[in-house]
Amino acid sequence: MRKIMIAGTAAALVLSGSLLAMAEVKSLRGEIPLDAPSKAPARARVMSKEGGFSRAWKTQPPLIPHKIDKERISLDENSCLRCHAPDTYKAENAPMISKTHFTDPQHPSDKNLMRSRWFCYQCHVPQVEAKPLVENVFGKK
Repeated sequence: MRKIMIAGTAAALVLSGSLLAMAEVKSLRGEIPLDAPSKAPARARVMSKEGGFSRAWKTQPPLIPHKIDKERISLDENSCLRCHAPDTYKAENAPMISKTHFTDPQHPSDKNLMRSRWFCYQCHVPQVEAKPLVENVFGKK
């Protein structure tokens, strides 16, 4: 009987400590209740920049200097290739896809874009005119 009382007391202390910790949690939603609809954030304007953006570090993937709203990338289609493929980039006055995107250790002479590099947006991103959420201190000392 005594063991049950001790276990019950310990459980009550843990539960009350958990409830106290929960009371101190602050929501990022502020005073808006969780079940209330939230207001969508304002859409930031995509930045276009002739000649592209400078890189923050030597091996940084290039940033996309144009809108991509109408671009399509799926398993069967990659509209980025219309302008950036080796046979079209000169006519489109666009940078060519890096040769590293064609290098496959299993097939070094392969002329096709590697499937692991097919989804451009996993590394290359457009820029928007937005106020930084936090100060960028990368590379500052």
